[in-house]
Amino acid sequence: MKFVGIIPARYASSRFEGKPLADICGKPMVQRVYEQACKALDEVYVATDDVRIYEAVIAFGGKVIMTGSHHKSGTDRCYEAYCLSGSQADVIVNIQGDEPFVQPEQINAVKACFDEDGIDIATLARPFPSETDFERLFDANVVKVVLSEVTHKALYFSRSVVPYMRGVHHLEWMKKNTYYAHVGMYAYKADVLRAITQLPQSNLEKVESLEQLRWLENGYQIKVGLTNEQTIGIDTPADLEAAIAWYKSQQQK
Repeated sequence: MKFVGIIPARYASSRFEGKPLADICGKPMVQRVYEQACKALDEVYVATDDVRIYEAVIAFGGKVIMTGSHHKSGTDRCYEAYCLSGSQADVIVNIQGDEPFVQPEQINAVKACFDEDGIDIATLARPFPSETDFERLFDANVVKVVLSEVTHKALYFSRSVVPYMRGVHHLEWMKKNTYYAHVGMYAYKADVLRAITQLPQSNLEKVESLEQLRWLENGYQIKVGLTNEQTIGIDTPADLEAAIAWYKSQQQK
């Protein structure tokens, strides 16, 4: 099975304009994502609608595809880029453009999901460490996923804490159950990616602001690979400063 990686990268962002070009110790963020992705994939493209990002990728020697500016999600941009690339890959891996330290092992974990027959879509989850404080667990910006312990397929994604532990004080929840944080990386078979971009938004998707709920509602199976690797997603300038500090600390080891 052949895989291609696509990194959607938008310049416009309400919380951090120009984020893909933010400097991380001498390299733009998008370059760091690209270089990490290339460690696990032979074919990788950045997908953007902004000439500044396009030129930055060309400058560091990467492959980039200019897409339309009308897309509502990275999934839609990913599909257009796949079509324009001429790739013959069976599976498209959608890698978040704001995860500069994504690990090759994480990409490989998503790829491995397709070793099983009948998988439409794959994604990643990370168990919350048992010492996680309840504020972090209850943070609506951290998406939770409930998965089947039998099939390792997703049952539901939510910004709320699920499952709810009846009769147990919430301070004890982490000690009595394993909760999973969703890691925003997806992989789709090519025909499935085409199909899901044509689905109308579902009510659950609108309520939770999570597009993967649209896929579940329409009967698609999402296999969940597990990772314990910690990565740093960058949504704000403050996140960027934290990421730079973390990177420098790793270089000193």
